[in-house]
Amino acid sequence: MKRTILKIISIVLCFCASIDQASSQSIAASGYNSLFLCANGSAQAVGSNAYGQLGPDIFSNQSTPIPVLGLSGITQVSGVGSHSLFLKSDGTVWARGRNDSGQLGDGTNIDKNTPVQVPGLTGITSIAGGGYHSLFLKNDGTVWSAGNNTSGQLGDATTSNKNSPVQVLGLTEIIAIATGAYHSLFLKDDGTVWSVGGNFAGALGDGTTVSKSTVVQVLGLSGITAIAGGNEHSIFLKNDGTVWAVGYNGSGGLGDGTTIDKSNVVQVNALMGITAISAGGRHSLFLKDDSTVWSVGWNLFGQLGDGTTTDRTIPVQVSGQTEISAISGGGFHSLFLKNDGAVRSVGLNAQGQLGDSTLVGKDTPVEVIGLCNIMQPLGLEEIAFMNNFSVYPVPCDHELIIELNEYQDTTAEIFNVQGQLMLSIPLQTIKTYVPIDNLSKGLYLVQIKGQDGMAVKKIVKN
Repeated sequence: MKRTILKIISIVLCFCASIDQASSQSIAASGYNSLFLCANGSAQAVGSNAYGQLGPDIFSNQSTPIPVLGLSGITQVSGVGSHSLFLKSDGTVWARGRNDSGQLGDGTNIDKNTPVQVPGLTGITSIAGGGYHSLFLKNDGTVWSAGNNTSGQLGDATTSNKNSPVQVLGLTEIIAIATGAYHSLFLKDDGTVWSVGGNFAGALGDGTTVSKSTVVQVLGLSGITAIAGGNEHSIFLKNDGTVWAVGYNGSGGLGDGTTIDKSNVVQVNALMGITAISAGGRHSLFLKDDSTVWSVGWNLFGQLGDGTTTDRTIPVQVSGQTEISAISGGGFHSLFLKNDGAVRSVGLNAQGQLGDSTLVGKDTPVEVIGLCNIMQPLGLEEIAFMNNFSVYPVPCDHELIIELNEYQDTTAEIFNVQGQLMLSIPLQTIKTYVPIDNLSKGLYLVQIKGQDGMAVKKIVKN
């Protein structure tokens, strides 16, 4: 039997498989979205779709996670504003979503609803998405940046936006990067921290409130092991388990018992044994060595997870959370990754960013539903199959036609974007007519599977 190669460049998909391999291993909360890296190298997203950041043929916000199409082998996800960044195992970076300031780094200012590669970047080891800009750490210890630069946050000694990556000047031996809404942070291998960009409330930690377009050292810090940036504040983890903070403090996000902004670092009160930190919009999260989580700052939407909507100036424990391995603060919500790969979420949920299938905000954490538990990446851009097949019409209404010359021992399976199997049809003739009145409107994936391989195409049901 003659075989051909069917190329499917734009679709690298997730399909039903063993649940044993499925768990989240990384989380990222943005302004109105949540991103999840699954243990198998695929990614999922939930929440706002205002700038196409959930993908093609998705026409509304989503309240349960859906797969990120077109990517596999992902090792890190990041997003703070309305764009998302994905780092692949080959050291390349891919991006999608809002791009009006060039924050996707693809040389354009056009929003993207499918991931595009950031040109000219290789050997990338870490990514950080800011409010309207992006940072990329290379394996040589240099940092590159793209996007909005009105406050100098790209660190290239200008205040001009860039839609292609430029090098952050004056930095070497960097081991970690972090972004705020308008500023950037850099951790050197000697435990010192450097910063650049917006400094309206003192977030750069250089003792001033003057914005900078070239990097300055954060004063009074040594032995730092982790950094995090909020909207206009910054937090730092020391090697002794203490946490230090600087910048905007109007809601108490610095955790020093006051609501006074600081341009020099202060210690976060009553915290010891901290192993990880994360800065949300105007709140801060802390993971302790006993796997509990603590929070401080703005709490209007319940994002501190303490069962109230009361701002806190001294850290409080997040209600009911134990065995937590990672934390992530978004603009108005928070995420917590458990040791077993499950994720809990709390805070604003108007766009579905909590992923609990509702649009109702929460002040105590709830579980993200259907996360990574039925997904496994196909992981191939070229898929061997006995011959090309056709699926039409697209979009379709009441009936789908699948046309395939070599149909013996071949099955067509239709999945929704959550990876759930909706229909399975053994093919009996060259042209098979499939009634689809029972399918809801939206995007579906048609997988043709036979003895000699498989192939996938996407359809839209009207």
